[in-house]
Parts: sequence; C-alpha cells; structure tokens
Amino acid sequence: MKALIFGAGKQAEGCAWYLANRSDFETIGIASRTEARIDGLIEFIGSDKLVKHVLDVTERDKTRALMEEYDVGINTLPTRKTSYTTLEVAIEVGLDMVDILEEYHRRPDLYEKEGLEISDDMSVTEYGEQLHKRALASGVTIVDGIGFAPGLTNITLGKALREMDKGISAIARCGGVPEKEAAEKRPLKYMITWAFDHVLREYMIRSSAIIDGELTEIQALEKHEKFRFDKMGKDEELECAVTPGMPSFVYTRSDLQETYEKTVRWPGHYDAVKILKGCGMLDTVPVTVGDVQVSPREVLSAVITPKLQPEEGDTDVCVMWNTARGEIDGKEVRYDYYMWDTEDTEMGLTAMQRTTGFPPAISAEMLVKDKIPEKGIVAPEDCIKGSNYDEMIERLEEVGIEILEEKD
Repeated sequence: MKALIFGAGKQAEGCAWYLANRSDFETIGIASRTEARIDGLIEFIGSDKLVKHVLDVTERDKTRALMEEYDVGINTLPTRKTSYTTLEVAIEVGLDMVDILEEYHRRPDLYEKEGLEISDDMSVTEYGEQLHKRALASGVTIVDGIGFAPGLTNITLGKALREMDKGISAIARCGGVPEKEAAEKRPLKYMITWAFDHVLREYMIRSSAIIDGELTEIQALEKHEKFRFDKMGKDEELECAVTPGMPSFVYTRSDLQETYEKTVRWPGHYDAVKILKGCGMLDTVPVTVGDVQVSPREVLSAVITPKLQPEEGDTDVCVMWNTARGEIDGKEVRYDYYMWDTEDTEMGLTAMQRTTGFPPAISAEMLVKDKIPEKGIVAPEDCIKGSNYDEMIERLEEVGIEILEEKD
C-alpha cells in the first residue's frame, strides 16, 4: 500500500509519523514544492518508508503523473487554491483522497477564497456541486475535513445524533492552546501550532450556522462563552467563540434546530482580539502607509508571529467539549464529548499534530482497505460511523488520545 501526502508542514508531519509507525503502508510519499521542508520531515520521522517528491501541485501534468503511482492521497495543503487543485487532479486520476482543510468542498467558502479560481459563469456553490458530481462519476471518495476540527468534532457529534430519534442541537467547542505557563508569557495568551494566517482569517469571516431551525450566518467571535473544563482530571477556566470550523454540518444535518462551532482559548484572548479587530488590524483591504500599500492583517501577522512561536520546553494542549441534544423515546437526551490532549514529547509531536494529523492517516488506511463505501465528497460524520467510528476511537486511544463520552 502506498500513500501520498501533499504538504510538508506540521500537520503533514503528524500524518507521516502515524503512517510510518502505526499503519500497514509500505511507501509514504511526501510532496511539496519546498524541498528543505520535505528533507526536515523525513529526517524527523527517520523511516525508510518515506519518499521525497518536490512538486508544485499547480503543475497539473506532474501532479497527475505522481498520483498515478499511489493508492490514496492525504491533502494537508493550507490554501483553497492548492486544496481544490489537488482534489480536481485526484478526481481526474481516480485517486481516493483525504483532505484536512476547514472546508466542505461541496460548499466552498464564500469569503476570502485564497486564490481559488472559478469560471465567471459559475457560482462557488455550483462549482462545489460540480466537483462532487465529477467525483461520483469517477468513483472517487474524498473524505472531506477530517482532522481535529473539522474532523473529531464532526464524528463525535454525528455518532450522538445517529443514536437519537430526533436531533435538536449540535455545538462543537474545540481549539489548540499553549499549556498554561506558556500562555501567560505571550500576547493574546496564544502560541502558533498551525498556520497563523488561517487563525486570523477565522476571526473575521462569517460562517454558516443553523439558528432556530433556519440556515443563516454568524459573524466570527459571536456567542462568546466562558466555561469550566472539569473532566479527565482537569479543572480549568476557558472561553470560546464562534469560528468556521465544522462547515459540513449545516448541510448534512440540516434538520437540526441549532448547530455551529466555537474555538476554545484561554480567558482574555478574545477581548484582545476584539480590540485588534475593532482597530482594523485584521482587515485585508490595503491601506496607504507613506508611499506603500499594505494589508493590516499581513502587517499584524508579520509583527506578532515571531512573538507567538514555541520556545524550548513549551507544549500545547488540544481541548474539545462537544454537546449534542435531542430525544430518544420521547425523552430529552444529551451527549457530551470531552478531550484534553497534550504534546507527546516521546513522539516529538505537538497535541495539534497528533489530533489533526492522526485522524486523516487512519481514514486513508480505511479508504485503501475498502472500509468507506461512500463516493463523492463525503463529510466525516457520514463515513466515519459504526465500525469505522469504533476503529477510529480505538486507534486514537492506542496512541494516547482519549475522547470521553457522557450521556445524560
């Protein structure tokens, strides 16, 4: 079995570690246009299963030829342009794929398209549906948005709703934060564990949601909530606010009365972000400074990114608390899912790398072993279910990622 990972960043590193150490794959290709990143990833993993491919996915002929050598692909590329380009070529080749982007590719994000090119005679929604139909016609499966969030959020809430006679609400609360001591010494009480440009983007855009049974949009940072996480031996005060992290749910579970996702942070983070946002520092429209046009968000990112980098000894935490409400036999029921995962120093992987990188690796192996029969662009909640859900949870537990389910 041969798996091809697109990208060589932190989440690709998590995927590659799992495939090299915990799967039956014999060959793991790493494709990126940055050779130095591939070399660093291969050196870190230290497995002779890894193969280097220097590739720009926008060079479609080269991408197509490389895909034909592999059995499954895992897409960890960070922008919509590169993500959609990779999926388009995979559909042409007939290669099953897993994608971790915070996107439901049947319903592309209407805002900040990040270079995604669509013909003038087609809306983004029409483009997404066409992509799905092309995948169906080619017999291709794209497990779409399977990481931490989206991913673990979707499959846990999906599992709860399947056990109900009627689902009413599904709220995800999740996020990656520095451990407490590391948070206190940083502005925003935050540490970079994945693409920071995407973090800032998520604080600005409107995301789809269902409120009072109606499909609508919520502006990022709304429904700000403080809560106490007192499970799994922890007792911490945290906060969360709406961000676009579980985009498929409003379409795959459209009968719900309420569903959206919130991103978890340490208390005080969102107050600081709202000040920056109110000052215009998260805007993307260029402003004139002297004789130069600059994007406020790009300036902010360039200035603050060095101050948010991990230092020696710093570790991160991935937190999740999801709640599903509904009815069974006419009685109200509630399911809660909790996770508190920390960096594994023995593996050398952050919590974000583990929780985001391991689920797509496991899903890719399920695809190759024909455990996922659904075709087209498939949301995690619609294919990581039943025995696949059980296997996902069990395999995560084997590497120390525990998800606690409580039913009330």
